[in-house]
Amino acid sequence: MYVCSCFGITEQQVKRHAEDGACTPRQIASACKAGTDCGSCVRRIQALLGRGACPRRELADQGGPVLSELSRAQALDEAA
Repeated sequence: MYVCSCFGITEQQVKRHAEDGACTPRQIASACKAGTDCGSCVRRIQALLGRGACPRRELADQGGPVLSELSRAQALDEAA
């Protein structure tokens, strides 16, 4: 089923981007442009993202330092 008619983005594509780490509609938009034209799909994207497992979202919910944790995780990935 299509989520974004403007760019032809499906639910499966949004879910795949979420599995790859996109936790917010803005991150989905960066990955595939969904939600950047008319905006009518943003609520559907939010619903698909839900409150699932996303390390950055969990840190934010706990009031943790999201950006510093993200930077440290990226540094560890690059070092490996």
